[in-house]
Amino acid sequence: MSNPNRLGGLDAAFLHLEDHSTAHMHVASVMILEGDAPTYQQLVDHVIGRLHLVHRYRQRLAFVPLGQGRPVWTDDPRFNPYYHVRHAALPSPADEQSLKQLAGRLFSQRLDRSKPLWEMYLVQRMTGGRFALIAKTHHALVDGISGVDITTVLFDSAAQPEAGDGPRPSWVASPPPGAAKLLADALLERATVPAEMVRGARAMLRAPRRAAKRLRKGAGGLLAATLPGLEQPAPHTPLNVEIGPHRRYTWVDAELARFKAIKDALGGTLNDVVLSAVSLALGAHLRDHGYDTDELVLKAMVPVSTRAELERGALGNRVSAMWAPLPVGLADAAECHAYVREALADLKSSGQAVGAEVLTNLAGFAPPTILSQAARLQARQRYFNIVVTNVPGPQFPLYMLGRRLTSLYPVVPLARRQALGIAVMSYDGRLGFGLLADYDAVPELEEVADALRTAISALAAVAGLTGRAGARAARRRPQQGSRAADGRAAREGSRPSGGRRAQGVVRAGPPGAADG
Repeated sequence: MSNPNRLGGLDAAFLHLEDHSTAHMHVASVMILEGDAPTYQQLVDHVIGRLHLVHRYRQRLAFVPLGQGRPVWTDDPRFNPYYHVRHAALPSPADEQSLKQLAGRLFSQRLDRSKPLWEMYLVQRMTGGRFALIAKTHHALVDGISGVDITTVLFDSAAQPEAGDGPRPSWVASPPPGAAKLLADALLERATVPAEMVRGARAMLRAPRRAAKRLRKGAGGLLAATLPGLEQPAPHTPLNVEIGPHRRYTWVDAELARFKAIKDALGGTLNDVVLSAVSLALGAHLRDHGYDTDELVLKAMVPVSTRAELERGALGNRVSAMWAPLPVGLADAAECHAYVREALADLKSSGQAVGAEVLTNLAGFAPPTILSQAARLQARQRYFNIVVTNVPGPQFPLYMLGRRLTSLYPVVPLARRQALGIAVMSYDGRLGFGLLADYDAVPELEEVADALRTAISALAAVAGLTGRAGARAARRRPQQGSRAADGRAAREGSRPSGGRRAQGVVRAGPPGAADG
C-alpha cells in the first residue's frame, strides 16, 4: 500500500523543475485588506490557531537516500511559526507600486526545502488606510484550486466569526524517520504497489465494456495532449528565453460582471474571454516592440482542475492541462474572440485534458530518476509559450481578524524559458490578473498590464457594452446577444486567417489607464 504522505508524481515534478535552474516553483498571492493592520503577534496567533486545519503547513520534506523514492512529508520537530510569518514595511508613500516591487523581490526568493514550504508577510500601513498580506506556498504542496480552500481556512465569511467549539487541539511532532527507514519504505512500496495495479486491472476486466471505453478515451486524449507539442512546437518569441532568478510583478483589476456580459454578448465561456484578452494584449505588446505577429499563434498552457468535490481542501496537485492557441496576429477583438472560442470548443471535444491527466497519473508510477529526467526534458522542449491560469474564488467577502479582504491577486510560477506567466482569480465580483515576469527579460511589464486593460475595453466595445450600464443590459439579454454573436461569427468566418489585420489595432494604453 502506498504511503499517503509520499509526494505524488506531479508534486515531485515541481521539485525537479526547480533543480539546477532559476525557476521558483511556488504559487503565491497578494491580498489587500481595509482598515488598520493587526499587530504582528496578532497575525502569528491567528495563523497558529488555524494550523490544525492544514497539517501539511507544519511538515517538511524528507528525501529518500540515493534518490530511490519520491520525498515524504514528515512533521517538522523544529517548526517555528515566527520563521514563516514575517513582518515587512513599505517606504513612503506605501502605495500599490511599492507593494508590487516588494512582491517581485519576495517572489524572487526560493523557499527553503529544509522547512515547511510556505511563507506569509504582513505589510502594514499602506495608503488609503489599508494593509497587505503576501503569501507563497510551494507548488509541490498546493495547486490553485486547493489553494483557494487554504485561503478560506485563514479567512472568515463574517467580520465577527462565531466562537469555536473549544480549545484548539495541541500538536506534538512525530519523530522524523531515519534514512534507513525512508529507503526501506520506498523499496517496499516500489515492490508492492504494482500488485495493487494488477488487482485494479483485474477489477476493470470484470466490466470489459466500461474498461474498453475508458482505454479508448484515455488513449485518444493521450495523443491529443502529446502530438501537438511534438509535431508543432510552440513558436519562438521574446517571451521564451532563458530566465534568471529575479522577478517583476504587477496586476490588473477587472469587474467579473463585465466579463460575464462580454461572454453573454459574444458567446463562449468566461475563460474564452480571458484568453482573448490575453491574446490581444500580447499581440499589441509584441507589435509595439517591433516583433512581427502576422499569422502568429502562441500556445498557452491552461491548467484544468481534476479535483473532485470531495477532494476540495486536500493538499497536493490535482490538475491537468490544455494547450490553448492565442492568435496574437489578430488585432481585431471580435475576430480574436471568435478564433479562441471555436479553438477551445475543439480542444474540449478532443479529450486533450483527459490525455494530460493520463500523463500525470503515469508520473505517479515512474521511478524518481526517470521523473527527474522527464522534468528536465519538459523544461527544454517548447510545448507552450505562456501559462494562463483561471481559478474561481469565493464570490462573497472574506475577513481576517475583522478586516475585509478587498483585493486578491494570484501568482503562477515561471518555468525555464517562460519569461511571463498570467494568473487570474475571481473574488467577490472582481477578477484579479496577476502578471509575473522575469526581471531582465520583460522590463516593460507595466506596458503589458496597460495592453491588457486596453484589450478588455476593446472586447467590451465589440460586445456593445458602454460602462457598467451596458454590462447590466447585456446580462438581461444573454441569449439574444449570443445568437447575434453566432451570426456575426458565421458571416465573418469563425476561424479567420492569422494574417488578417483589422482596423483599430489594440495598443497599450497610457500609464495608469483605467480598467473601465
